[in-house]
Amino acid sequence: MLLRKIEDFLRATGMPWTKFGRMVAHDPRLVGDMRNGRNPGPDLVSRIEFFMPHHQEANHAL
Repeated sequence: MLLRKIEDFLRATGMPWTKFGRMVAHDPRLVGDMRNGRNPGPDLVSRIEFFMPHHQEANHAL
């Protein structure tokens, strides 16, 4: 479910998955690893869920 939200976010923003990983977790392989079965811990899940709506709001404000 979280990966689906990330994929939707990436499609909507045009952000490369490596940049998303860098910005959220300082890990450019985050999304690729999740696509291969990685399950992020609760702290990382919280950061991801916080990042996506706030990043979109910042882009709409420009």
